[in-house]
Amino acid sequence: MNFVPANGTITMFTTDWCGYCKRLKQQLDRVGIGYTEVNIEHVDGTAELVMSLNNGNQTVPTILYPDGSAATNPSLAQVQAKLA
Repeated sequence: MNFVPANGTITMFTTDWCGYCKRLKQQLDRVGIGYTEVNIEHVDGTAELVMSLNNGNQTVPTILYPDGSAATNPSLAQVQAKLA
């Protein structure tokens, strides 16, 4: 599966229990940045993908940007700067 998002948006890998994920989603909604949420507890193979991006850890939120780069638990400002 290809999770690379369209320009101007992000893919956010999350879990049901992640407070940091909920906070970042609220912030993105507030400023109008589009995102596709992928719950690594429900989508086969995505936990392994997140682990490959985070030195073997299932750290969320993990963000995938349109250029194919990734970030772990970025701030809203970091997401905005990357998409600018």
